[in-house]
Amino acid sequence: MSVGAQIGGAMAVFDHLAIAAESLSAGVAWTETALGVPLEPGGVHPLMGTHNALLSLGPTAYLEVIAINPAIEAPVHPRWFALDDFGGAPRLRAWILRVDDLDAALALAPPGAGRPVALSRGDLRWRMAIPKDGWLPYDGLFPGLISWSGAAHPAQRLIDRGVRLSALTLQHPQAFELGQALARVGVRPDTGPRLEVRRGPVAITARLQTPTGARSLA
Repeated sequence: MSVGAQIGGAMAVFDHLAIAAESLSAGVAWTETALGVPLEPGGVHPLMGTHNALLSLGPTAYLEVIAINPAIEAPVHPRWFALDDFGGAPRLRAWILRVDDLDAALALAPPGAGRPVALSRGDLRWRMAIPKDGWLPYDGLFPGLISWSGAAHPAQRLIDRGVRLSALTLQHPQAFELGQALARVGVRPDTGPRLEVRRGPVAITARLQTPTGARSLA
């Protein structure tokens, strides 16, 4: 990922991919079939009414499958990643960018990128920008912005299955404007092969290297 530019002295780096599903079991089965490796249990997000399963993408990055948790009462606000509007087969829904200073990043992000919300699970502590309506800008192609507190991070606790993100393609009718918005928060799609922003119908595709070869998620 060509992420590493400064945001007012802070750094922005790729954090994780989010695959949405109507049920967590369906999402896990779909992802394990697509990548040929097992996922691990994640946890529950009471504030958002969701739960997830996880897969290592290296020592500092990961993939999550996320779905509405039917055992939790629905929140009074929209769920993240617009899960309230999700339907159909599991698919890649979003990508998340880790920033040192969430408030500074949001000041440079496009309208609708969200408001900072403090979250925790066990000893994990983070703040994430949650859009008011659940939808991230540019039809969900602008990254979710997250800031982790302390040294604890989910990727450190996951078994390394040898899967790595090798390329991420964002396709949007307003590709130029999306590229500019990404550059403002530290993403430089024009300086490396791993992130491509191109004009076309809305789509997001991740290319991953696995122990059995290259696989794609969309």
